[in-house]
Amino acid sequence: MGEFRPEEGIFDLGDVRIAVIAARWNAEITDGLLAGAVRALGRHDITGNAVEVYRVPGAFELPLAAQQAARTGRFDAIITLGCVIRGDTPHFDYVCAETTRGIGEVGLQENLPVAFGLLTTDNLQQSLDRSADNDENKGVEAALTVLEMLSVFKQMQSS
Repeated sequence: MGEFRPEEGIFDLGDVRIAVIAARWNAEITDGLLAGAVRALGRHDITGNAVEVYRVPGAFELPLAAQQAARTGRFDAIITLGCVIRGDTPHFDYVCAETTRGIGEVGLQENLPVAFGLLTTDNLQQSLDRSADNDENKGVEAALTVLEMLSVFKQMQSS
C-alpha cells in the first residue's frame, strides 16, 4: 500500500505558508496527527511563521475553518486534521460524509491544495495506529500531500 502514499521527495517550493487546522475532539489522536504534520513540514524547512496552527472544536468545523483560512489569501496550502470513530449511531456517517464533502469543496472553490487528514475509523486502536509516531501517521501523509501538490502547481506554472 506504500506506493499510494505521497513521497517524501525534495520539494523546491521557496517561501510558502501553510495553515494547519486540527480538531480538538479526540485530542489524543489529533495531537498525534498535528505533531506528525508539523514534523513532516519541518523536514522540508517549513517551520516557524511559515506554519500557522489553528484548533477547532471537531471534525465538522474543519471545512469552514479551512475556507476561512483560504479566503485570507495568506496561505499557499491548508492541512485539515481530525478523527471520527464509528459509534453505535448514524452520527459517524453524517459527520464523515459532510466533512469530506466540505473539505473537498474548499480546495476546488478556493483553488488551493487542501489536505484531507481526517481519520474515519472503526475503533480507537485504528486511530491510535494512524496517529502514532510511525510510518502510518496520516498527519505526515497530509503534510506531504500539500507539499507534493504545491510542487505540481509550480511545475504547471513554469511549463
